[in-house]
Amino acid sequence: MTLDILEDESSTFADEMKARIAAFNAQHWDASARKPLGLKLLDADGSLLGGISGRTFGNWCHIEYLWVSEAGRGQGLGSRLLSRAEELARARGCHSVLLDTLEFQARDFYQRHGYRTVWVQQQYPFSGEKYFMVKQLDMVKQLGQ
Repeated sequence: MTLDILEDESSTFADEMKARIAAFNAQHWDASARKPLGLKLLDADGSLLGGISGRTFGNWCHIEYLWVSEAGRGQGLGSRLLSRAEELARARGCHSVLLDTLEFQARDFYQRHGYRTVWVQQQYPFSGEKYFMVKQLDMVKQLGQ
């Protein structure tokens, strides 16, 4: 038998691989609980000042992106977005949040909000560091107590 290994860096191929892994995973757990999470903060003119995106799945919330415009930084907007995302995660039954940040981004910000570093990817992509951070959510807040 002859096998060929070909390069394919297309988004179409990446999507196909993702779909095949999702189909395999579906044999082992119910993925219907996976829900997107997205919040946007607009100014009076409707311009985007900040936003957060990720997903919840079972017990976990994964924050993929949190961004605040240069003009909106230092005004507590990131804190408001993060707090609201955590509230949504709690309401969906999540007990934990996972995110990552680079050494020049927002590690201190996340630490001030109760996140702790659980792993550091060194030399990322060459000489930097990427911090994987987790926060255990206070489930009492979910119950309104």
